[in-house]
Amino acid sequence: MKFLYSDTQDYVDPEYDFISDRNAPGRRRYWDDVYAHELMTPAPYDGLLVSMSAVRQAAGVANSKVRYSTAEEQRMLRDGVRKFLRYGGPKFKDAMVLGDCGAFAYADSKTPAYPPQEVVDFYLDAGFSHGISPDHIIFDCLTDNPPARDVAPGVVERFDITLSNAEEFLRLTEAEGYPFEPLGAVQGWSPKSMADAAVRLEKMGYRYLAIGGLVPLKVDVIKHVLHALRNAIKPETKIHLLGFAKADSIHQFTNFGITSFDSTSPLIRAFKDAKANYYMESPEGGLDYYAAIRIPQAIENPRLMQGIKRGIFSAEDLQRREEKALVALRNFDGGNGKMKAALEAVMDYQRFLTLGEGHPIEKYEKDLSKMRALVERTLDDAPWKRCRCSVCSKAGVEVIIFRSSNRNKRRGFHNLGVYHKHVQRTLEKKR
Repeated sequence: MKFLYSDTQDYVDPEYDFISDRNAPGRRRYWDDVYAHELMTPAPYDGLLVSMSAVRQAAGVANSKVRYSTAEEQRMLRDGVRKFLRYGGPKFKDAMVLGDCGAFAYADSKTPAYPPQEVVDFYLDAGFSHGISPDHIIFDCLTDNPPARDVAPGVVERFDITLSNAEEFLRLTEAEGYPFEPLGAVQGWSPKSMADAAVRLEKMGYRYLAIGGLVPLKVDVIKHVLHALRNAIKPETKIHLLGFAKADSIHQFTNFGITSFDSTSPLIRAFKDAKANYYMESPEGGLDYYAAIRIPQAIENPRLMQGIKRGIFSAEDLQRREEKALVALRNFDGGNGKMKAALEAVMDYQRFLTLGEGHPIEKYEKDLSKMRALVERTLDDAPWKRCRCSVCSKAGVEVIIFRSSNRNKRRGFHNLGVYHKHVQRTLEKKR
């Protein structure tokens, strides 16, 4: 089972100065930056997925912060996706580079943003190793398996469009001599309809299927879908899970003959999760999670800036407390300070993050108490000191600080590496 990471232009400045919080002098975005597979040994995934909707603008495609510029799109098509992602050479020559259309980005449109011919040309020009047929996402998954006549016409229309596109996509790929391995996209409104779609894709000639619409589904529903599919299709037909958001539960999916899946969850949680920002392998075989220590930049954080504008506190005082928290944490890490002093300095600054919202501090005492317990656990265990990955070995305590993109993305890279090992270890146990 291969773990693929969905490219969202995530790279970091390898020479970032954590003490002064500055990029290296003269640093050029992208050109001087490094991807996770360049920063870490071994690479923290088995392959990359690139969505066409992140690269090419089209009618109906929602705007995204991670969209490629026109110049970047042209360079990818001219140089090839492997060279653009710096994912080539002997080290990565056999790794998957999978293309899909990014159906979430045009989910509100009546039809997919890209016709089959344009998608085939895109995969061909960029040199993808694998490519998924253009689908139209269906969010419903009704486990009572209603017939088509009992679901909304728009849902059935998306089902039919996805299959029609897959048929044309395969014909065009065959005409080009199969320059990449085609995957037939599976969409449906129920486990049975998805199994029916999978069988029809097999009959067209697909030997690799990409199961879509899984992101909002719970673990039990996804298992229901996979049971229905596996009971309907050939044992040798390969399966890819698109946007598998239940990555933590991967141990429950080792018996479905899954060839590959993609997830951004380990990196995204480094930024967005309330408390599970840093992954560690658990001695018991699962994953342990730690809360990152939030010390945002005083004069850039929106909540703190609100407090400054309202006159609740001064920028100078905030910066002094921010610096005190950073110094206390670094002293603790270096053995020159007590854990208690670091905890108090961090929580002192944390109170101002809360006050910045303009509500009485009493309203948030319970939340602050929970935050204190999370920070205390992180400091007490000091997991970054035990981790031997390429990121933690070089960045040290900076990786656990929730502050600026260069730290947060490094923590996300670390999470990808821990998760990749977790998948490998889970599969080894099954053998």
